[in-house]
Amino acid sequence: MGLLWCVRDFYVSGKGTLAPWAPPQNLVVVGLYRYSRNPMYVAVTVIVFGWAAAFCSVGLLAYALAVIVAFHLRVRLVEEPWLARQHGAAWQQYTRRVRRWF
Repeated sequence: MGLLWCVRDFYVSGKGTLAPWAPPQNLVVVGLYRYSRNPMYVAVTVIVFGWAAAFCSVGLLAYALAVIVAFHLRVRLVEEPWLARQHGAAWQQYTRRVRRWF
């Protein structure tokens, strides 16, 4: 449900999509983005941890941990620098108000 909410906010508020060739034109700061700068990644991580718990799977738990590391590196090294360049002062103000993950 969280993923769909975020996709809707990208389209309605951001005037764009998840697709890298049509990213949101506006910085999305509504909906779940009021509480986390990366709610889609949080939602995916919660889903994978849920699968690991539901199936008592150590393999899925290891996968969930790998997903966390991959998401964190992508956010820090790729997405945040791009957002800072695209949105300047609005991005800086947003980062002071909303935490990266929780």
